[in-house]
Amino acid sequence: MSTAELHWQTAKLPNAKPIEGRFIRLEKLDPARHGDGMWAALEGPNSDPKLWDYLPYGPFTQRADFDKWLSGNASTSDPWFYTVIDRETGVVNGCLSLMSIVPDHGRIEIGHVTFGAAMQRTAKGTEAIYLLAKESFALGNRRLEWKCNDSNQRSKRAAERFGFKFEGTFRQHMVVKGINRDTSWYSITDSEWPALQHAFESWLAIENFHDGQQLKSLESFRSL
Repeated sequence: MSTAELHWQTAKLPNAKPIEGRFIRLEKLDPARHGDGMWAALEGPNSDPKLWDYLPYGPFTQRADFDKWLSGNASTSDPWFYTVIDRETGVVNGCLSLMSIVPDHGRIEIGHVTFGAAMQRTAKGTEAIYLLAKESFALGNRRLEWKCNDSNQRSKRAAERFGFKFEGTFRQHMVVKGINRDTSWYSITDSEWPALQHAFESWLAIENFHDGQQLKSLESFRSL
């Protein structure tokens, strides 16, 4: 990396404005408005039984404990939590956050990705990551991070599919739920984002879908 002086300004902090996509809308988490929908999406009868396996909290068997967790998330500025809302139905599908926010160095992370079963492996999940990545660089960040348990194959595959580059593994990085966690680190830099943004937008385009199924993979658009 060059040692030349950077002509760069401190990044801005996330704000409460909604972020609109084609399939979803991201709203600042509000337990009063989103609580019932979030409970149904994450702990309802059709929820994903493996959802909480690699998260430092959950599952929640009592609504009061869930509401306390949700309120705690809503009260913090780092992580900055968003609710994922299906634009067609208005139904809450899950949440995710921007976190590890360091504006002085232009560094930010997408984390706490907690998608209900109805959202997983759909265009909505990809669009949620795209929207937060786009927002992260629009705020002036130089680096967008993704970190996960090294044993979490689903999260590692997702990071690679989204175009994050693997940077290495922090061994014995954390203890989560009483179990050792080695952490895999990934990133996207601002110089890499324009090409990735184009790939995301090409993949999400109406003409890339037929009867709800993709015609070309996200990875294929990055190879063009």
